[in-house]
Amino acid sequence: METLNKKFVYFICMVSAMGGLLFGYDWVVIGGAKPFYELYFGISQNASMQGLAMTVALIGCMIGAMLCGSLADRLGRKKLLIIASLIFLVSSWAVGEARHFTFFLIARMVSGVGIGLASGLSPMYIAEVAPTSIRGRLVSLNQLTIVIGILAAQITNWLIADDIPSGMTSAQIAASWNGQMAWRWMFWAAMLPSALFFITSLLIPESPRWLALRGREAQATAILAKIGGSRYAGEALADIRQSHITESDKGGFRMLFSCRYRRVLIIGIVIAFFQQWCGTNVIFNYAQEIFQSAGYEIGDVLFNIVVTGVANLVFTFVAIYTVDRWGRRALMMLGAGGLCAIYLLLGTCYFFNMSGMVMVLLVVAAIACYAMTLGPCTWVLLSEIFPNRIRAVAVATATFALWVGSSTLTFTFPLLNEALGSYGTFWIYSAVCFLGFLFMFKVLPETKGKSLEELERRLCDEEE
Repeated sequence: METLNKKFVYFICMVSAMGGLLFGYDWVVIGGAKPFYELYFGISQNASMQGLAMTVALIGCMIGAMLCGSLADRLGRKKLLIIASLIFLVSSWAVGEARHFTFFLIARMVSGVGIGLASGLSPMYIAEVAPTSIRGRLVSLNQLTIVIGILAAQITNWLIADDIPSGMTSAQIAASWNGQMAWRWMFWAAMLPSALFFITSLLIPESPRWLALRGREAQATAILAKIGGSRYAGEALADIRQSHITESDKGGFRMLFSCRYRRVLIIGIVIAFFQQWCGTNVIFNYAQEIFQSAGYEIGDVLFNIVVTGVANLVFTFVAIYTVDRWGRRALMMLGAGGLCAIYLLLGTCYFFNMSGMVMVLLVVAAIACYAMTLGPCTWVLLSEIFPNRIRAVAVATATFALWVGSSTLTFTFPLLNEALGSYGTFWIYSAVCFLGFLFMFKVLPETKGKSLEELERRLCDEEE
């Protein structure tokens, strides 16, 4: 019996997952730079410009997510990974180099394009090269690197910035190292992993399933054989052939929205949107407001944010261990049901004006629940439920839905919090999670232990 070349498989998957690391870093680093670049550009009293600076990357994310599908089919997964690494490298330099606010916004939007490309492309590539038995674990590496990137950004921001003595005025801070250079180095720090991503992405092979799509079966066979041996290559290629992939048959948006793929497309869009609207990312984006509403001072808030980051990392490891054992469907239902209960309790605590450690524990419980379920499992499912011929454009569409969910969640939280209070807002998220649980229970299939081609036959061919 052939054995897997695990060193090779883990190497190419870790290289691809570096896109997730830069995604996480680039997404969070702006939070530490925010107090300083706002003073530098003179927008500290302009709420609309502050909001634009924080959200312009989302526009780039949506652009990158939609471009990902067509470009991944046209250029190949490997070439697009290389392009994404160059976008991260150039945009990290450009944001830090910005001397004018308009240039800063353009550079941030370009970095968002890199995030949008990486968010769909990295898990897609991993799913296409990973053996079925460990596919969930390997795709979960992408979520792990996102979490590591988030922590890396938080630590980098803390190490680069000088302490701010009490009593410093805004003008003094603007003229200090922090106001002039520290925020620049926070962005420039991403250039090192970006360069490493670029160099290592040159060393990985193309996706064998993309090669088969282009009719290059000899090259696909050679890569599959390197992954698992000749027998593994023959079985995998035979399975790929059964999905009838040819260059003239590859799918675009017309095929994606056809009746045959309607069910799987709805599943992908719903779980992508739900991953954001389950509400957990609000805790990362608005941690200061959430903890201050629970009675904590700013110094304690910063410590609590670190605690949530540690919980996020620890329970992502739990997800990697369980995703191929418990299954995706079981973990998604656990996440939706668990968050429904936690948010119900959290909203109740806010309603009765409770504060202190119980609030921290509930917030950490929410982060832990998300990190071991909905966070990584969504990316695993998006990378594996779509058929080979439409995978790139379908993942791009679902990722676009995810970023729409992210932007609407981020935009509406302050409005909901002001109109309904913290308790009402978390009760709404609890209701959303309950609806998500019902959807998972009724519609979501289990994908554990099934090849990508087997999933296509189950999810699409049975609909015909």
